[in-house]
Amino acid sequence: MFDREIRYFAEKNGSNEFIFSAPGGPASGWETLSDFLKSNDLVVANLEGPITGAKSMSITAKSDQPESITFTFDPSLARTLFNENIRMVDLGNNHILNFGLQGVEETEKYLNRAGVEYFGAPQTKQSIIKDINGIKIAFVSYNYYEFRGDLAKAQKAAIDEIKKVRPLADIVIVLCHWGDEYKLNNNEAQKILAHQFIDQGTDLVIGSHPHVIQPIEIYNGKRIYYSLGNFIFDQYFDENVRNGLGVVVKINKTTKQMDFSEKYFYLDSNGQTLLQTQGYPASDGQAIEKTEQK
Repeated sequence: MFDREIRYFAEKNGSNEFIFSAPGGPASGWETLSDFLKSNDLVVANLEGPITGAKSMSITAKSDQPESITFTFDPSLARTLFNENIRMVDLGNNHILNFGLQGVEETEKYLNRAGVEYFGAPQTKQSIIKDINGIKIAFVSYNYYEFRGDLAKAQKAAIDEIKKVRPLADIVIVLCHWGDEYKLNNNEAQKILAHQFIDQGTDLVIGSHPHVIQPIEIYNGKRIYYSLGNFIFDQYFDENVRNGLGVVVKINKTTKQMDFSEKYFYLDSNGQTLLQTQGYPASDGQAIEKTEQK
């Protein structure tokens, strides 16, 4: 999310790149976020709002005004994403329509110009298949807020998309915008749906929206990250919203086996996101639940 205070700090420091370029190194106990992002073959993120030429309303709005959660990101952001190796974004979330379908069209225009691929936007492609070093990976978007709150329709659309791409890809990853904000545990509806996605052929489920890290589950040998929490956001009122999770997936080219590691982020109140060398205390004892189909 690159509006509100994030936009303020970026403008104050002359560039969006400031957000990614926090000073770090072993001596300070932090690593540099930018270097980490650029060390991967592909970085995929949820883009929590549209990129438009419209003037920001949230940057000056009070917290109790609806404008405070009406987001638009500066057109320069698209190039910043590309430069930081965030070369693919999921647009399936509850803020992408903050400036209507025109905002979606502008977002696509700026992303296309910058060379950043996307999927999940309303009335456009729900999935994308990416060839990474000879491995075909399908990314599918599930947006709880799509279809004007028609949950059954949104679920059916995602399952239909999984069925469509499954024969075309080596690996299917579903990115979900779902769940309850600020709740440290996933709800039962998330669990049921995640299991359905895996039963239909999904290999990995990754969630966003709650703004906090939620549990990890392994179901029938497949991993579910119910929520990664915040990555870039201007929320500092509690340690749970200041900590985020990144998932690193390494894929064996021969067997297609996926190995996982987690990276932990911390939201500094100056607008920067820092990469931690260790997980924050709440994560150290985080259990991974293993379940099998009954």
